[in-house]
Amino acid sequence: MNLTYFKRYRMEIDLSGLERGPPPLRPGYRFLAWNDSLLDACAKAKYLCFRDELDANVFPCLGELEGCRRLMKEIRKKQGFLPEATWLVAYQPEPRGRAGLCGTIQGVRDRRGVGAIQNVGVTPAHRGAGLGTCLLFRSLLGFQQAGVLRVYLEVTAENSAAIRFYRRLGFEITKTVYKAVEAMPT
Repeated sequence: MNLTYFKRYRMEIDLSGLERGPPPLRPGYRFLAWNDSLLDACAKAKYLCFRDELDANVFPCLGELEGCRRLMKEIRKKQGFLPEATWLVAYQPEPRGRAGLCGTIQGVRDRRGVGAIQNVGVTPAHRGAGLGTCLLFRSLLGFQQAGVLRVYLEVTAENSAAIRFYRRLGFEITKTVYKAVEAMPT
């Protein structure tokens, strides 16, 4: 068995200084607040966001729709799951048009009372529309409303665009971790 190691950063933000709420979504986009009937929709959005990304190598479940379903079920079952920090974004360009899922984020409070963002993703066709910022701030507001004062996430070190994005929003690198992944035979 060959293992590959991915360098990842734990990034944190202190919510006590967070004063602004989420910026408004552009026309045609809307937030969908968590409810259990959205589990499959969250899984599908997660799959569409991550299937062709580096994180699908680090976490192979992200590269399969069924893997994303299992992951969403696991996140939902966690004792600290926070519905108020878990969101979907849908895009519906016309009032009678068909809505498409284009972004997702999930939040959990860990055993120490610290918030953990499980995944934040935007589908490739909708990147650059400010959805990541909107999702992140909507989730952070949910953490605040739940009484959480500190939130962290992990990001693969090779994902420099995501690291710049999180830093711009106030996250700081606090720790380096390594994720071992079984290498696929060639």
